[in-house]
Amino acid sequence: MIHRIFSDLSSFKELQLRPGLNVLVAEKSAGATDKQTRNGAGKTSLIEIIHFLTGAKADPKSLFRNDALLESSFGMDFDLLGTRTTVMRSGKNPSRLVVEGNFEKWPIAPSVDRKTGEYTISNANWKRVLASLVFGLDEPDNEDEEDGDSSRPSFRSMFAYFVRRERGGAFQAPLKNSSMQQIGDQQMAVSYLLGLDWTVPQQWQQVRVREKKLADLKRALADGTLGDVVESAATLRTRLALSQEDARRLRDALTSFRVLEQYHEFEELASNLTRDLADLSDGNALDRRYVTEIESALQGEVPPPPEDLERLYREANVILPENALRRFEEVRLFHESVLKNRKGYLAGERTSALARIDERSKRMAEIDQRRSEVLGVLQSHGALEQFSRLQGELGRAEAAVEAIRQKFVTAETMESTQVRLDAERARLLERLQQDYREQEAVLKRAILAFEGTSRALYEKGGSLTFGGGPNGPQIEIYIHGEKSRGIGNMQVFCFDMMLMQIIAERGMGPGFVVHDSHLFDGVDERQAGKALAIGAKLAGKTHYQYIVTMNSDAMPTELPTGFKLEPHVLPIRLTDATETGGLFGIRFA
Repeated sequence: MIHRIFSDLSSFKELQLRPGLNVLVAEKSAGATDKQTRNGAGKTSLIEIIHFLTGAKADPKSLFRNDALLESSFGMDFDLLGTRTTVMRSGKNPSRLVVEGNFEKWPIAPSVDRKTGEYTISNANWKRVLASLVFGLDEPDNEDEEDGDSSRPSFRSMFAYFVRRERGGAFQAPLKNSSMQQIGDQQMAVSYLLGLDWTVPQQWQQVRVREKKLADLKRALADGTLGDVVESAATLRTRLALSQEDARRLRDALTSFRVLEQYHEFEELASNLTRDLADLSDGNALDRRYVTEIESALQGEVPPPPEDLERLYREANVILPENALRRFEEVRLFHESVLKNRKGYLAGERTSALARIDERSKRMAEIDQRRSEVLGVLQSHGALEQFSRLQGELGRAEAAVEAIRQKFVTAETMESTQVRLDAERARLLERLQQDYREQEAVLKRAILAFEGTSRALYEKGGSLTFGGGPNGPQIEIYIHGEKSRGIGNMQVFCFDMMLMQIIAERGMGPGFVVHDSHLFDGVDERQAGKALAIGAKLAGKTHYQYIVTMNSDAMPTELPTGFKLEPHVLPIRLTDATETGGLFGIRFA
């Protein structure tokens, strides 16, 4: 329990607390609002002081880093593992705490300040001490535990169920100690506090983390952040096989490739030989046509017989004289001589043409043989730049193979990972159900404790249901009535009272539960009175301390029979009506 909350700030109103129910009342003046000052009357500030002294972060926005409070130290006397302990901390040096008490059972002993002789401990080590002595945690807390994103149960996360912060959204749902708390941290913390196997939700959280990474990867691939969209593994397997075959063919071609340094000289020689063959072929074609023309001329060079000429003259009734006939004979002989000479000439031309054709044909055969040899060399060899191009093609092909291979590995990994994660969820669900079977007594105790508290508040008792699903442990809380803020707040109250009973029976916990006035917002006056009576009864039964802050105008007047509230009200009364009426005794912006 908490015995005393104090400060070296001279205006601070020291609180002396008692076992059982403690009610800190704030007198609210007419027309006053919390917006008039930063701290109002100071009810919520009490919650912040308790958190500050149990290892909460003290960033620049912290209440205790305000200039008006920076130089002041705040302290708390409380029971820690049955031993009265004192802790003090200041906003000026929030990483260093001054402690007093019996340190024999502390897992980390404080050190002695040589200048002051005080026992001091770092805030990080203080949280480790509290984790061990309050909740039996052997491992050090995680640095990010207050963000609700730890990988295992932590002191700060579980402590927040016993001292809920309204400004962090702690009254929005019974199972959440803040609006920022992640489902994994929630499941681990509640499971640990109830005595269930918290490693099941821990591993479920690991599955969620892996699924988130997988989803991020898929999202990055889908929007092109990591390149092209990854296709299915089946499609990529086919593409990979085809691209590997293309690369193999290029590799084989490159392996058998022989570089010819004079490749271009041979290429030019082949071109010249081809051109020579064409020229010779053209020459033969011309000579063959010439031979044909000569042969045609030889056949047509035949002089007409003399009888035909004489007959022609007779038919024309022309009688040629003897001397004319003699002259004609001479002409005939002359023509025969000319024709004979022409035939001889044509025959000679024909012979020459045929000889040229024969010579060209022989030359063409030689050139064609040489060209075949050159082309054979060119066919079996290649130029250096051709070899280089082939190498480049192979490089690109192999790069394409590797790119597809990487996509294939990624796609296959994503698909197989999802299969494994689904299987892991199924395995964890089986483990959870097995744990529920083994811890049936624990579940029954929690169910009955919640039902008992809710039945004392309402005619029909509420229900606490333990189950499991694809996302881990599922705890459902229900109280009959309208879905109002008041009903929701009473769900939180019943859950916290159940938690207080369970944790007390387990012999652990901080020894107190603190609720500020926001818990009773929207709650019917009769239910508020019943809640205070139930809290007082259960606090006495469990030897816990139940601390409540309330506004005077919200104090219930209709109380259960036999319960009196006044004996539980602290003598210190806060008010926002004066400058010095608040918990700190000063007002600051």
